[in-house]
Amino acid sequence: MRKKLMMNFVLILALVAGIVLQAQSAGEISLEELTSIKENATINEDTEAIINAVTNSSINDLALNRENVGKIDHLFDYKIETPSITDQESSGRCWLFTALNVLRPKIVKQYNLEDFEFSENYLFFWDQFEKANLFLENTIATIDKDINHRRVQHLFKSPIGDGGAWQMMPPIAEKYGVVPKSVMPETQNSRDTDTMGDLLDTKLRQLGMKLRSLENKDEEFLRSKKRNMLSEIYRILVISLGNPPEEFTWRYVEKGDSTIIEKQYTPQKFYQEAVKPHLGSYIMLMDVPSKEYYKYYEIEWNRNRFDGPNWNFVNVPSEELAKYAKESILNDEAMYFSCDVGAQLNSKAGILDINNYDYNSLFGVSFDMTKKERILSYESGSTHGMALIGLDTTASGDVQKWLLENSWGEDAGYKGYLTMTDEWFDAYSFRLVVKDEFLPEKIIKITEQEPILLPPWDRMR
Repeated sequence: MRKKLMMNFVLILALVAGIVLQAQSAGEISLEELTSIKENATINEDTEAIINAVTNSSINDLALNRENVGKIDHLFDYKIETPSITDQESSGRCWLFTALNVLRPKIVKQYNLEDFEFSENYLFFWDQFEKANLFLENTIATIDKDINHRRVQHLFKSPIGDGGAWQMMPPIAEKYGVVPKSVMPETQNSRDTDTMGDLLDTKLRQLGMKLRSLENKDEEFLRSKKRNMLSEIYRILVISLGNPPEEFTWRYVEKGDSTIIEKQYTPQKFYQEAVKPHLGSYIMLMDVPSKEYYKYYEIEWNRNRFDGPNWNFVNVPSEELAKYAKESILNDEAMYFSCDVGAQLNSKAGILDINNYDYNSLFGVSFDMTKKERILSYESGSTHGMALIGLDTTASGDVQKWLLENSWGEDAGYKGYLTMTDEWFDAYSFRLVVKDEFLPEKIIKITEQEPILLPPWDRMR
């Protein structure tokens, strides 16, 4: 009996030990594993100086590649003459500033001006109003889906935002017109959009939940409720951004003259006169190696106007983007360009180059990834839009660097501009908007295909 009890006790101990071992081997870091990890990390006397430096200094200051400093200048063979540098301040409106900056050189030339800037605040007002309508319409469209459905979750997670892309500018400019900056200047809430944006998100979530709670699901009834709701959104926007003008007087002086010219406009009339002749037909190209090249893509729900086009693009390799960019600049055409601007950006020097910082040597580990890997893992994506306005070539005619007109004010970067090496262009560029006259027939024909519809949460949105 005693022997049997002893055997049972041993069996229980073995079982308990097995459970403990199983728990430790299911992904938990054991003390033995931790010892091995520490040894492989090679934290020794040779590392002490690095620890002292990194814990007391900026990582970027220490990782700055001294061999690369001073090798890249800010001189360019070809440069489109642009007006003064703009400043989006504490907002995500780079897409809007960039889209309008692409047009500004033409306006300066058309009216013989020293300088000119559109009212970004005016178009931002209507962008936010239209995005609010889009949210409410999408709420109506998904009203029969469960609140935990992925589409509904995506919708309510971010009802509105101040970000966007090139293709959001023409639809609102065409519908609401444009005005000079002097007619509707910036306000505190256009310069710093966070609080207003948070309040709009809160209000739209509230309104969306009200729509979903209504027993009557008839679309006509829901839209009648939506119209009343949009009046509240309009009120918030007017109080925050100012009342958009229905007509205005524009007074300006031509370059080299002192005579004041005074004209009366509506925003739509000014658009017809100043903008429409220069818009032409633009096509967005992207380099997304995680998707099939030479296909036409459309990202669902990515627009501002409910009745406007979704964000669409042709996927082509970066070397082709560079070829079309060169052709455009040589023909005095600025372009909308977007990229992963924070990657290897030396903001003090105003230089984007893949060799700016050597993190691998500083930490003794590799951070290297391919562009495809960076996209798929959410490590990299398009974070900022700028106007591509210049290039510099080697003796053989190859592009070695590019010039970007930024919208962070003239004190940022190099006098408001960024110089981008061709290697950086290849690694971190994403979007380029090119006039169709500078594109080959094969690219234009791709846009005639039925686009591949991507979900609203696609990585490239």
